Amino acid sequence: MSNKSTAAATMCRMVVTAACCLLLVAGPWTPPPADGMRVLAVETIAGKSHWNFMRAVLRALTEAGHTVTVFTPFPDGDRDNYTEVDTSAAFRMKLDVDLAEVLEMFAEPSSILPLIVTVSRSLCDAIFQDDRMKAAMRPRADLGGYDVVVVEPMGSECVSHAATVLGLPLVYVVPSPMISYHEGSFLGHVPNPAVVSHLLADHAVPRTFVQRFSNAVLLAYSMFVVRYTEWSLKRTDPTKPYDTLAPVHPSAVFVNSHFATEASRPVPPNFIHVGGLHLEKAKSLPTDILEFIDESSNGVIYFTFGSVVKMSTMPDHIRKSFKEALAQVPQRVLWKYEGQMEDIPPNVMIKKWFPQRDILLHPKVKLFISHGGISSVYETVDAGVPVLGFPLFYDQHRNIANLVDAGMAISMELLSVSTDMVLNSILELINDEKYSINAKITSERFKDRPMSPEKLIVYWTEYIHRHNGAPHLKSQALNLTWYQYFLLDVIAVTPDKIIDNIGLIHPSLFYLAKYSIDFVCCDLADLGISIVRKSEELWKLSYLTRETWLKVEKPPGCKLRFFPSHKRFKSLE
Repeated sequence: MSNKSTAAATMCRMVVTAACCLLLVAGPWTPPPADGMRVLAVETIAGKSHWNFMRAVLRALTEAGHTVTVFTPFPDGDRDNYTEVDTSAAFRMKLDVDLAEVLEMFAEPSSILPLIVTVSRSLCDAIFQDDRMKAAMRPRADLGGYDVVVVEPMGSECVSHAATVLGLPLVYVVPSPMISYHEGSFLGHVPNPAVVSHLLADHAVPRTFVQRFSNAVLLAYSMFVVRYTEWSLKRTDPTKPYDTLAPVHPSAVFVNSHFATEASRPVPPNFIHVGGLHLEKAKSLPTDILEFIDESSNGVIYFTFGSVVKMSTMPDHIRKSFKEALAQVPQRVLWKYEGQMEDIPPNVMIKKWFPQRDILLHPKVKLFISHGGISSVYETVDAGVPVLGFPLFYDQHRNIANLVDAGMAISMELLSVSTDMVLNSILELINDEKYSINAKITSERFKDRPMSPEKLIVYWTEYIHRHNGAPHLKSQALNLTWYQYFLLDVIAVTPDKIIDNIGLIHPSLFYLAKYSIDFVCCDLADLGISIVRKSEELWKLSYLTRETWLKVEKPPGCKLRFFPSHKRFKSLE
């Protein structure tokens, strides 16, 4: 090889080596951060657990250098890049509610769904009639405008009004698993009831026919009730400003869910799982609680029903069952209890409040007795602690069912408990190692993620800002009518082609396919959809006679209309 060739090869190797070194030093490409976004946020629910989730979203954004102005009924105090507008005077707080009231108002879909819509619209009235919100929706030119609106939805899309007026990208923050009856209006896609359990269902996955049937009925019922209730309120109430403009669809939906505890399901790219976002680093326990735990030779049980239900309002027989059962276990018990309790068992400590997150992370905690609120679910999953669940309302039944499905929980009905039932369930959960093993497995899955929930929040919010609302993330389904989405128009005008193909397999299948599709077409005709009709000539098919065909019972006023003209059927005349 010549000296020139050798020199050229040496130079090439040096260039390649230098390039590789530069790539290693520079690291992988990362998108440039969005320049200090201005975020307008609105907390629309006066629930502490709801605010804890929203607060975590906003804290992630402020720590990334973005400026947040939030309307909230739970003011924590201003800080750098963070300004609060106190709306507590206009919100009715729901804390420490009587158990009987909770079960009466929230336990059944028929009661909770209309209530959710009514409350949401009344809170929209309070928020958007507030002079401070009106000023926020008319930003001054010298201060600059907002870049994105962050809101918690619940029962009505009226909460998107600020984004609609300002013409800004909208981000929804859902502190529960995805709201089944709003998923279609948010994302364009209705959850398939054959595989995705409704938010209010009592099962993790609809495995049986009965579960799939009830799941489908619940989905249809909830979507109808929510839309009908809002339609009724629009008709009876004076015209609201938020009803005069079509709501904007969210650019992204941050959902408090994670596949470690939720069944696998198809979702669009702007559905972002951020389950466990509210989890904070462990803090030191108060001295009296720490000593109570450390001095327990058999571990500790933690018992609470969250911030909504006041446990001292439980019926006497239920409270007695819990006291008698807990008095017989070898573990010590931390019981969140708001009132005075007589005859407290010697192994029980009661307080009006406990640092739940820090307690569950203590290695001596053996069991968590919980109502199944989603915040509590992710705290116990993160800690790897088995659960004895007593779901009360809303998403809690499915939350606990998911933990049962993961093999780390037992679910019980609160109103039907007895001392023996509670005691036996506690002993099984603590003494059978499979529950603690499964809890640890679920915890490992939950923690094994490529990016923290905080980083996901920041990345996707900045992404939406960088790409002008990211309309490409939104599904085409949002542009379809309901009958287009379910292909009813396609079914209505092309059944003959479908039947032709089916008939090629076997003539008997023609009868089955044609008879079913005709009834669908009759139903569509009743809805006023134009249908292309063919002749009403009847055919004899295989062993089916014309007389038998005519005797088949059909819907009133419905005639069999669609018939193929394929040559294969000519011989059957």
